[in-house]
Amino acid sequence: MKVNWKIKAGIAIVVLAGCAFGGWKYYQGQQEAKQAASVETTDVIRMDLKSTVSATGTIRPVNSVEVSSKVTARIQSVLVKENDTVTAGQTVALLDGKDYEAKRDQAQYKVTNTRSKYDRVSYLYSIGADTQVDLEDAQLNYDTAVSSLSEAESDMSEMTIQAPMSGVVVGEPKTAGTMAVQGSDNPTVIMRIADLSSKQIMAKVDETDIGNVKVGQDATFTVDSYTGKTFTAHVSKISQTDTSNSWDTSSSSSSSSSSSSSSSSSASVIYYYVTLDVDDPDNELLPAMTARVEINTANKPGALVVPISTLKTDTNGSYVVVKNPDGSQENRYVQTGIYSDEYVEILDGLSEGEQIVSTYTAKTGSSSTKKNEDHGGPPM
Repeated sequence: MKVNWKIKAGIAIVVLAGCAFGGWKYYQGQQEAKQAASVETTDVIRMDLKSTVSATGTIRPVNSVEVSSKVTARIQSVLVKENDTVTAGQTVALLDGKDYEAKRDQAQYKVTNTRSKYDRVSYLYSIGADTQVDLEDAQLNYDTAVSSLSEAESDMSEMTIQAPMSGVVVGEPKTAGTMAVQGSDNPTVIMRIADLSSKQIMAKVDETDIGNVKVGQDATFTVDSYTGKTFTAHVSKISQTDTSNSWDTSSSSSSSSSSSSSSSSSASVIYYYVTLDVDDPDNELLPAMTARVEINTANKPGALVVPISTLKTDTNGSYVVVKNPDGSQENRYVQTGIYSDEYVEILDGLSEGEQIVSTYTAKTGSSSTKKNEDHGGPPM
């Protein structure tokens, strides 16, 4: 009887252990099934990848000029109006030259007078009745009068304003009766003429992107005036200094103190001007339109890619979470290439067709997808 009790106890223990092990395996299977159901994956694929740099700029004519007067005078008449086409050398405005005409007449009289005096002194000098000094003074007075007459005649020729280049009058010209003031700092702009057959975009590119921009790269852009229409352009010049010349420390203390308050109030962002030649065969674009530019910096046909949202980074580099065929997961470090808006090129570390974890939804109730940061266009 005693032996039978021990056998029964052993059998009971074995049965309980088997039940416990079976229950644990069942629980483990259920948890793995739940975890597998909560993980979303995406395949490593190949596709044509394009990398772009975004920028915002302003459309402007390649060649334009501000027409001003070389003398100060009142505008007598304006012979052209806005949107008129003009050719180089065409008379576009006339100035009131009454004051300059009077100065020219006075200068002409002085030339005649000093010439008579010079001829008289020259004769007296030739017969020994006058000195060399008197002759030289008479010569000087005559030469000065001739120079003054030349200046007065030059001023009179400035009464006719001619177009310095062929193009279109952009904006309303000044009206008759306006005083046209000469000067190198703030002269009166009588009108503006621009060659609208060739246009450019002056775009601002963030310093984080400027290294990817090269002369000759193609670009596309849109403007608000033509919804849904895309225009093309080409990079023609990259400025070698930032838009604010912030590297130049030789500026005066007054200018630096005036800018210190503004720079301290906001984070400093460095931009570089990039000039793009615009294709506008139908002449639809107007100066000062805002262009939202996408510069094509790289193309990779058949690139091995994964969504940017699946890429993670730690102190060892960039990695993705790979789901193996047996359901297990591993962190796989990768070497990346170019980026598009949604995808990143994988140069090493993954093979086409492998599955990588994209989101986890069961535990958190929300996607853990990493959003691609987009700097967007710079402030205008």
